[in-house]
Amino acid sequence: MIERTLFTEDHEKFRDTVRKFLEKEVVPFHAEWEDQGYVDRAVWEKAGEAGLLCTSMPEEYGGFGADKLYQVVLMEETSRVGASGLGFGLHSEIVAPYILNYGSEEQKRHYLPQMAAGKVIGAIAMTEPAAGSDLQGIKSTAIRQGDHYLLNGSKTFITNGYHADVVIVVAKTQPDAGAKGTSLLLVDRGMPGFEKGKRLKKLGLRAQDTSELFFDNVKVPTSQLLGKENQGFIYLMQELPWERMQIAIGAMANAQAAIDWTLDYVRERKVFGTTVASYQNTRFKLAELQTEVQIGRVFVDRCMELLMDKRLDTATASMAKYWCSDLQCKVLDECVQLHGGYGFMWEYPVTRSYADARVQRIYGGTNEIMKEVITRSMGLGASR
Repeated sequence: MIERTLFTEDHEKFRDTVRKFLEKEVVPFHAEWEDQGYVDRAVWEKAGEAGLLCTSMPEEYGGFGADKLYQVVLMEETSRVGASGLGFGLHSEIVAPYILNYGSEEQKRHYLPQMAAGKVIGAIAMTEPAAGSDLQGIKSTAIRQGDHYLLNGSKTFITNGYHADVVIVVAKTQPDAGAKGTSLLLVDRGMPGFEKGKRLKKLGLRAQDTSELFFDNVKVPTSQLLGKENQGFIYLMQELPWERMQIAIGAMANAQAAIDWTLDYVRERKVFGTTVASYQNTRFKLAELQTEVQIGRVFVDRCMELLMDKRLDTATASMAKYWCSDLQCKVLDECVQLHGGYGFMWEYPVTRSYADARVQRIYGGTNEIMKEVITRSMGLGASR
């Protein structure tokens, strides 16, 4: 196995902290959370107390000013134990950076310290019933009326949606201007007209709080505009490389976990008087999977080096997202097969991860859209 040189001793100490936290505060309760459809809110504050949230935020806003590799460690360890219910990554490394990068000083001081403490949970509302990967097609509107915007529309598949105390809502402030008329608004829990729908029941990620959101003439003060009016689409595009890398990071960590679970199983399980591991097909299949995961992790680590150096482009991040999530699903399918009938039993982590992984090829932009992004970087724009 190739030695990973991406992480320092401090990163590895943080990894040990994360592992201990997950083993104590998450793993024993995750099955219960899957049954109820969401994680207990208390785990958010415990994570904040442990210093696991918003680590890359500056100290003045409640974070540690740490590099993004600390969050990579958290994502890897969360994926390693199959704790798919936690929405920490989206909260800390998607919602918080939008506020940090585009928010006013007042917005930063109001939201970020509370988010770092786990007392305020963040979500971002992009997807609509009729608009997924195509963000230009959103129908939600926010029409300015004096000192406020009148927000109308609905969102779906929103991670952290039910628990959320603040939601970044993507809406059209100039509906006839297409993408150039898109803005981002900070909408707080309890604003009149803002309602949360049912928690959605999903194939996988069963412990993850995912819900519908509805906005009926919500008066959002103009002070809650995030960044500049009609610049929202540009902001969304600027943040996409890191968002897509997070999917790739989790994919490779989970694929490696699946291989490890399967190694333990095939060494113990006997068929026709000998272990499953003694069959050449088993050994060769696992050798193939481990090789491909090793290739994927090297690619992801290189992408992270580029991102840390502010040189990761959208096309390369799209390659990582599509290829790694495809590979994750392939690895899990093969590992389920090697588990035989037990691979279909929910009590086995490989089974739960098999269900959890399928959405990786969909969210963050479908893998088909990733290929469109890649081809455009090659000068192969689609003809209409």
